[in-house]
Amino acid sequence: MFGIKNPIASAAMGPFRTTELAIAVSEAGGLGMISHANQSMDGREVDAIVAMKKNLDYVVEHTDGIFGFNIRTSRLTVDCDKLIEETSKHIMGNPKLREQCLYALTSAGSAKRMPLHKDFQKLREKTQIKHFHVAPALWLADKCVAAGCDGLVVTGFEGGGHQSYEKVGSMVLLQQVQQKHPDIPKIACGGFATGEGLAAALTLGAGGVAMGSRFIASKDSEFHENYKNIVPPAKAQDTLVATGSLGTIRLWRNKYALSKGLVRSKEEKMVEEKALGDHRTAISKEDLAEELRKDAYAAFAAYQGDMEDGAVLIGQSIGIINQIDSVSDIMETIIKDAEKALKNANNFVQ
Repeated sequence: MFGIKNPIASAAMGPFRTTELAIAVSEAGGLGMISHANQSMDGREVDAIVAMKKNLDYVVEHTDGIFGFNIRTSRLTVDCDKLIEETSKHIMGNPKLREQCLYALTSAGSAKRMPLHKDFQKLREKTQIKHFHVAPALWLADKCVAAGCDGLVVTGFEGGGHQSYEKVGSMVLLQQVQQKHPDIPKIACGGFATGEGLAAALTLGAGGVAMGSRFIASKDSEFHENYKNIVPPAKAQDTLVATGSLGTIRLWRNKYALSKGLVRSKEEKMVEEKALGDHRTAISKEDLAEELRKDAYAAFAAYQGDMEDGAVLIGQSIGIINQIDSVSDIMETIIKDAEKALKNANNFVQ
């Protein structure tokens, strides 16, 4: 679909800036990702629309590889439709972006919001761009297919950051989606960091994997050294699931994470919000947006190196990542190990 050498993508990791990482992944033959962030390539906090344009321009200037961008389509995302509009127009106005930015990923909200937007429709008609949406549950995969998505990022509960209340792991979720929607292209995400994991995903029907934690712990990522350095000695049990502004969220087990509660279901979350509304007279979109901003500030604190009071979004795959390497070395090792695993597996079915 994308004409890339290696079936490996970098995961969307907003609110963090991931432009340097996107370049490194694309240069290594993978699919780089510009995350939905309020930071431009110079590190300053700016408007998300300004940041997206600057980051797109920066990436396309530094790689001839294929890459994409992420937009969160939550109802809490400020100016989401404007961001879709301006991003689509910006790509249309740059011939190099039209050729290289071929992956539009939406998440944390409606799968319909981008394909229904007239400016993205024009971009889709004039270029080879493909729209994927993150599906962390089978019923959400159904919605993505109904919305006309070109593909799915099937994300299991092992992954870092926001997760589904259904708590289904990648192995089962990928098989569920493959059984019900065998023909739609899939990228597997959540718990993938090795060649053996890539081999497993390919045999289960995915066309490739997306990795977050593995690429955080790379020499090329923009993440603070403190953030990277927690990964190699970590165990899979060093994360926990708490309640974030958009639902459940997997975090590094630190002071901040331990201070968060856990709402165990979507229904329980709605009851909590209703109770909060009764207390305040009425809970508003602005109240919820403020909660999202607070979570983003905590995430930025971690991004800048605060490993105690910051929100460290990280997945269970930290338990299988043993060192910090360059992106090119990570990709080369994973591909080599995946080929070996697939050949070995083939010996058992002949």
